[in-house]
Amino acid sequence: MSFVLTPAQMREADAAACERSGDDALMRAAGKRIAAFIISMHRTGRIIAFAGPGNNGGDAFAALAALPKRYERIVYSEPASHPSNARSKAERRARRAGVRMEPLPHGDVEALLAPGDLLLDGIYGTGSRLPIDPAYRDVIRALDARAHDVLAIDIPTGIDAATGAVDEIAVRATVTIALAALKPGLLLEPARELAGDIYVADIGIGDALLEQHARTFAALDDDAFLALLPRRSPVADKRAAGAPLVIAGSAQFPGAAVLCARAAARAGAGYVTVCAPPAVAATLRHHLIEQVVVEIPDDAGPAQAAALVLDVSTRNGSIALGPGLGLDDRTGAIVRAVMERSTLPMVVDASALFHLAKHLEMLRDKACVLTPHEGEFARLSGLGSIAAGTRVERLREFVDRTGIVTLLKGPDTLVYGGGRVHINTTGTAALATAGSGDVLTGMIATLLAQGLPPVDAARTAAHWHGLAGAVAQRERRIGVVAGDVIDALGAALPI
Repeated sequence: MSFVLTPAQMREADAAACERSGDDALMRAAGKRIAAFIISMHRTGRIIAFAGPGNNGGDAFAALAALPKRYERIVYSEPASHPSNARSKAERRARRAGVRMEPLPHGDVEALLAPGDLLLDGIYGTGSRLPIDPAYRDVIRALDARAHDVLAIDIPTGIDAATGAVDEIAVRATVTIALAALKPGLLLEPARELAGDIYVADIGIGDALLEQHARTFAALDDDAFLALLPRRSPVADKRAAGAPLVIAGSAQFPGAAVLCARAAARAGAGYVTVCAPPAVAATLRHHLIEQVVVEIPDDAGPAQAAALVLDVSTRNGSIALGPGLGLDDRTGAIVRAVMERSTLPMVVDASALFHLAKHLEMLRDKACVLTPHEGEFARLSGLGSIAAGTRVERLREFVDRTGIVTLLKGPDTLVYGGGRVHINTTGTAALATAGSGDVLTGMIATLLAQGLPPVDAARTAAHWHGLAGAVAQRERRIGVVAGDVIDALGAALPI
């Protein structure tokens, strides 16, 4: 798992590491890691760093000092009135290594740069506060990945490391090298868009020390994802391999049920059953060759229909409820009866969220995952639209009040069930396509049927869904549809 620490938590870990190893050792390690990344990029142009007065600027000096002398290296810096021991030593190493040192420029900074330059943002670190000092505005404007390759040290300047809020002017990075741990602001919108590709550099603090500090956020990396992903037993039969029941589809939206069921199967389920109205059954049977379709008779009353569905569910291990269902009162009554009476773990999405909005109490403390997008969440929560920068707070408030694990969709998908907020780090804009959410619902249903608890099922599926979206985008480049994401699930596994 990737460590995600708030600025305050990171300061505690830094302080403890400095007591053990000294601040100079940590800054040397940071500089070496950043330099190694630059070398791995096979840079041939100039390396130009912009250093603020604190230790983030010291890391920039340390990085240039660690680079081979074949690189032309320039640092534009703000003098530190009370430099740390580590920064002072990094500056001396840079000077001895032949790094050219200049005062921080103002005015037309772009005139100092040339095509092919790699720019290092070492102006502010994780402890910075918004708004940014106007004295740095000219430099920040020049640090723009649309014009140059920009490497941000720890976090791009102009981003709040705790919340993801962005100043009026902020650095747009090509790459961000997070030191020791990710910071929430790198992963949350709107800052996430400015961080570019994110890498974590081990600077010698160590996992054991990072683990000691209370953490309120978490994120999966590929290794942690694979550790959570269930493996089919060599002796498992088809139902033991995962047997989700998908309750989905309508005459208007048959495709939602198809996508959900296909995704459940491709996520590893051994036996997928779909309950749907007769109007959609023929379409489902045409597209779902390996899945079983059970019709919910139109002339059955809500209680009778719910009883039929619940009887079918006795042979299943989880329920996916909602994709493409109708919004009529009869469907709502059936949905609520199933949710209230079933003891199976379930994932509730789409139309089922509409029918649930005023009946949240029936799911309190059940093994359940809600998967709303922001519009659905606004209605579910009863508190209206989510203001920019408040997604984490709104999600925490809702889950703490209702007791229901919730996956809040978005570019920065969040999963929360109490304790830590899990931030999904995978994904691509290609997932912004009709049916993508139905795919995710089917995946969560399979993982629930295979025994994962709701929080783990949700965060594992979200990570995998994002990986598959990226694979689909690489293969197709434009025009990715939800079915492409399903087809990419196997190839997306990082093994």
